Amino acid sequence: MSVYVLVHGGFMGGWVWRQVAQFLRTAGHEVFSPTLTGLGERAHLANPEINLDTHIQDVVGVIECEDLQKVILVGYSYGGMVITGVAERVPERLSRLVYLDAFVPHDGQSLCDVVGPESARVLVDSANQNGDGWRIALVVNPPKWQPHPLQSNTQHLSVSNPAAAAIPRAYIHCTTRGAHPLASVWPALDRCAEGAKRNGWWYREITTDHGVVFSKPKEVAELLIELA
Repeated sequence: MSVYVLVHGGFMGGWVWRQVAQFLRTAGHEVFSPTLTGLGERAHLANPEINLDTHIQDVVGVIECEDLQKVILVGYSYGGMVITGVAERVPERLSRLVYLDAFVPHDGQSLCDVVGPESARVLVDSANQNGDGWRIALVVNPPKWQPHPLQSNTQHLSVSNPAAAAIPRAYIHCTTRGAHPLASVWPALDRCAEGAKRNGWWYREITTDHGVVFSKPKEVAELLIELA
């Protein structure tokens, strides 16, 4: 049995992992899919002070309070920023980091740095125009999605722990890109995937768009089991 902690992307909640988690549990694995502060069923906690540190601590708290060891920590999309920060804090509890079509920050980068100035401008403009200056509020958000705290995308992350750097890493890349209000971030995800391949990470591709947790949950689960 393996232990998986699944970290969702922006605007979402832990609910996005429902089908993936079901496949993993059916295969006999233990699965945790926490919801980050201010999102999903925790949207009522949204406030202007939420930042990347808040979301990192959300996940660290689950790992420590559940006393989890040898965790396969999976980050989807924005969740890549979060799992990178979690690894900096509790590397001794992790066996592998998995980036599911996710952003991979370098030392000193924020998500806005990773995606580049054009996409960063879209995020900030959305917050200023529709989110009271602190929430990225996409007008076309589907039901159950919430505005995302802007500070979690602008806070810079320190990546300097040698123990974290030693954790094996994997990247699962979605190779189809569709229309989306944040489609300007697709090149950044492709760059992250190329960097993972270049650095010799375990690497797989899935022929689907960024909504992989909804369109190909079984395939995602099978790859996560293959990693275990």
